[in-house]
Amino acid sequence: MKIIVTGSLGNIGQPLATELVQKGHAVTVISSQPEKQPAIEALGAAAAIGSLEDADFLASTFAGADAVYAMVPPNFAAPDSRAYYRSIGRSYAQAIQQADIKRVVQLSSWGAHLDKGTGIILGSHDVEGILNELSGVAITYLRPTSFYTNWYSFVGMIKGAGFMGANYGGEVKVALVHPRDIAAAAAEELTAPTGPAVRYVASDERTANEAARILGAAIGKPDLAWVTFTDAQMQENLEKNGVPAHMATGIVELYASINSGALGADYELHKPAMGKVKLEDFAREFAAAF
Repeated sequence: MKIIVTGSLGNIGQPLATELVQKGHAVTVISSQPEKQPAIEALGAAAAIGSLEDADFLASTFAGADAVYAMVPPNFAAPDSRAYYRSIGRSYAQAIQQADIKRVVQLSSWGAHLDKGTGIILGSHDVEGILNELSGVAITYLRPTSFYTNWYSFVGMIKGAGFMGANYGGEVKVALVHPRDIAAAAAEELTAPTGPAVRYVASDERTANEAARILGAAIGKPDLAWVTFTDAQMQENLEKNGVPAHMATGIVELYASINSGALGADYELHKPAMGKVKLEDFAREFAAAF
């Protein structure tokens, strides 16, 4: 199969492209960074260098492909994250239509069923809506849960304050996922002619208290505790650490939706089989980076 992978060689893109190449598929990896071309080609894939907001570039790259993996790269500098998501979504929709692509696997997010209250990931809902307008395309929306790699943002707090915390409670269970498990699910869907309209992807489920204990043990801090902040405290902490106010508000809203259970409500109704990488496995990666 000829398969297009967007997202360059990120945490999902690299293992996804690697697996697809190893299975004999002709893979093209799209990146906005010319310096990534040698690394892409070293994997045995072709590199296409250009912008995801350039629909004509995408259409020419998509031409003749059997399947496309479409994701919206994080852009924390965007003044309006929802508008950014919509721009990329419209670009994908135009290119998919122009290139007559029949199979798409789109990286969405848990909580994408909600049209409000999910903060910085609200754009995932919008992209699903944009792509749903296409006809004659078999689309699977991958909805991963909370990335293990999000825990890296807590390193400064652990080193500076000696605890972990956010505006959701310590006994709130969070569904967690490793990028490698997302890549495995994406590879499975891309090589199938059709698939479920929505597929949740998760690796493990743990409370915030459990996560603090497991990560703490891995870094030699077995007494590491989870502290629950109010929304106002969380907003203040983020802004003090240089997060722009609008982005901080979006993060607070997202975490509040975890606390209320709204974010995971649809996930709870459609739980997937858990992936291979458990929190204890990720804890070793966390310790190495710490």
